Amino acid sequence: MSAIVRTIAGLGWGMGLALAALPAAAQDAPAPQLPSAPAAASETPPPPIPTEQFAGRSAFWDAQLSPNGTMMSFMRRKDGLAQFLVTGVDSKQVIRAFGTDPDDQFEWYRWVTDDKILLSLSRAGTFFGGDVRYTRLILIEVASGTMTPMFSRSDVVQGDNVIHVAEDGSYMLVAIQKTIYDYPSVMRHELSADGRAITVEPPRDGVWNWVADDQGNVRMGSGWKDGRLKIFYRSQVGGKLELIARLKEGERADGYWDALQILNGSDEGYVLSEGETGRVGLRRFNFATRETVETVYEHPEWDIDRVTLKDGKPFAAYYTADRDEVHYFDEETRKQYTRMKKALGDVEVWVPSRAKDGSRMLVYAGNEADPGVLYMYEPGAKRMDEVSQLRPALDFRLLAQPRPMQYTARDGTVIRGYLTLPRGREAKGLPLIIMPHGGPYGVRDKLEYNDEVQLLANRGYAVLQPNFRGSGGYGDAFFELGTGQIGRKMQDDLDDAMDWAVKEGLADPARVCVVGGSYGGYAAMWAVIRNPERYRCAASWAGVTDLEKQLRYDGQSFSRGGFKRWKDRVRGSGVSEVKSVSPVSRADSLSRPLLLAHGTKDVVVPFSQYNLFEKATRTAPMKPETLVIKGEGHGFSSPENEQQWYDALERFLAKHNPPDPAPVAVAAAGE
Repeated sequence: MSAIVRTIAGLGWGMGLALAALPAAAQDAPAPQLPSAPAAASETPPPPIPTEQFAGRSAFWDAQLSPNGTMMSFMRRKDGLAQFLVTGVDSKQVIRAFGTDPDDQFEWYRWVTDDKILLSLSRAGTFFGGDVRYTRLILIEVASGTMTPMFSRSDVVQGDNVIHVAEDGSYMLVAIQKTIYDYPSVMRHELSADGRAITVEPPRDGVWNWVADDQGNVRMGSGWKDGRLKIFYRSQVGGKLELIARLKEGERADGYWDALQILNGSDEGYVLSEGETGRVGLRRFNFATRETVETVYEHPEWDIDRVTLKDGKPFAAYYTADRDEVHYFDEETRKQYTRMKKALGDVEVWVPSRAKDGSRMLVYAGNEADPGVLYMYEPGAKRMDEVSQLRPALDFRLLAQPRPMQYTARDGTVIRGYLTLPRGREAKGLPLIIMPHGGPYGVRDKLEYNDEVQLLANRGYAVLQPNFRGSGGYGDAFFELGTGQIGRKMQDDLDDAMDWAVKEGLADPARVCVVGGSYGGYAAMWAVIRNPERYRCAASWAGVTDLEKQLRYDGQSFSRGGFKRWKDRVRGSGVSEVKSVSPVSRADSLSRPLLLAHGTKDVVVPFSQYNLFEKATRTAPMKPETLVIKGEGHGFSSPENEQQWYDALERFLAKHNPPDPAPVAVAAAGE
């Protein structure tokens, strides 16, 4: 970072920066151009960075400000357990500290008022012998220090889908799925320790998604059943829900369409939907006539990922080019954002949380070669103070620079992605790691800091992250190319990424491995099972091994959007089952080295997926090397657990796909 000197910071925040009143540049300015040439081979390679520095974490995880800006909340891990803390911004002192059950996994939280916080937790369980993912809400009242489970008397499966919260914090509406066999109902729950819960909308056949207006009236329900999208709508509060659309799969309305808000006393509201170009944009929409009133904002090249509303109006639209970008609708906010970017230098700048009146905000600054810093900014004083460094022990000056790339797949589809080359090594005949992202649908890689990418590049590997078909952000046509293609054309795209790197002379075709987590773990396993002649090895963290069982466990496993029928997207049109592309179905043929790793408390991809595959490989020509981390979830809850994975991955790759030796001068320097 060019404009700020980093300091050691914890709860006692340090080193202030005065922001000058700089002139505003045009909004949505393009990201700085990255150098196109690889690092010169004559550069001295950086020394090996210890794995514990990549696993190190900021003391402030998911920090947010209270609405009035006087308090800051964040998560942290202590002795392997999650803690939720609320501190005073001025006093720097802890006001409240809350613990969670070791079996629960933290999902998200939000401030409702200056005294109330909603916390979402999930837990793996069983339902008639099958794995089930349960979600719950906890109400935290800061002043009294009480934690109250919501819907504690109901044995619900999905209990954290909040569709509306009253502005005064008196109640919320939650779409509740009571069992895996039920469609969700909508319940109104008073937000207090002894609050009542009543059903305001019973389950309706085929309806998965409920939408309320800005005053908390349920106005619309939609969902897929028997190959048709059904939309139910009521114009008047208290009126009957009428079926207004019944669309067959393949009709235009089968594209992306996500209702954000319906305005009270009106049939109009805001949606994210595709335009004529196939790009997802923000539109004002008439729900009664199902017609677009106006396009509020559409980027010419990229899909809008999400939108925030303030006082019933659009405040910001977010999209991803090569980096994450934001379009602010308010001119003063745009100017303020521009001033911050200029003051912080050539880094990505984000505002993850702000006080309601804008008097304080948390600001992140970092990029793909810099894990970054969290600051507290007070616009009135034009002052910014460092709160925490995201990787406090890591020297970002030693990191590699990822770069955009693209190639053409075998069927002519253009695939974009990112290439990271090791510093100080000739970009020729390198050992290559292909790293597919998770999801897979509607998700994508981008230019952002990634511990694994930097660890592997530091060890001498080239790392390629292809955004295979079905990835998000590139328009509906590209997204739809992924339908039914898990293990098929989506996997071909990974093979074609390897071929591109080999053709460019960057990679040694005899030294290519696939490494990934979640869906990326699936793709890694499937790579060495489907094409053992191509790949030297693979490593999977929390990978899906049985697609059918995973879909039964959580129907939205392969994307969290909820606007599509994810089971049908995975299976594809006319594909009745996914057994033939599940790694477990051919596990007994495994003939390449595989690192199979999983956490025992994973509630996203349950540990049973690991057990199924490990058992199925006991008669295989080659058994996997295994790593089981007791008590760990889908991500990493502690630096120690994350370091276990990094250490195991480094040993595995050094054994089965070793990088070229470090130059003699570097080896001597490390002795």
